[in-house]
Amino acid sequence: MAVKVVDASALAALLFGEPQAEVVAEQLAGFRLFAPGLLWFELANVCLIKSRRHPEEQAKLFTAFRLRGQLAIEDAVVDHDGVLALAAATGLTVYDASYLWLARRLGGEVVTLDKQLATAEGSSRS
Repeated sequence: MAVKVVDASALAALLFGEPQAEVVAEQLAGFRLFAPGLLWFELANVCLIKSRRHPEEQAKLFTAFRLRGQLAIEDAVVDHDGVLALAAATGLTVYDASYLWLARRLGGEVVTLDKQLATAEGSSRS
């Protein structure tokens, strides 16, 4: 089965009902999904920021966050030295570079709504 690496921006769209959720769902369907372990911290932070901006929606947001356990996303270990080198070469944050590094390692693509990461991922395919 072909693989894809999913980042926090894409997963947040799905879990929190953002406008791009349907597009992300279509991009992920039928693939084996992977992410570095930091995905869950990033996603929790997105949930926290949203709940601080909209305290009246905190219960709904926390419930949506708990749905992550139903997703078939496999945690993968990344080579931190390789990720650091990739971040330096691409201008990405180390966090974003971890998704790109993993996608390269697994021979898949990154599903992201982050424009800088998508651009770097597209450049690596050329």
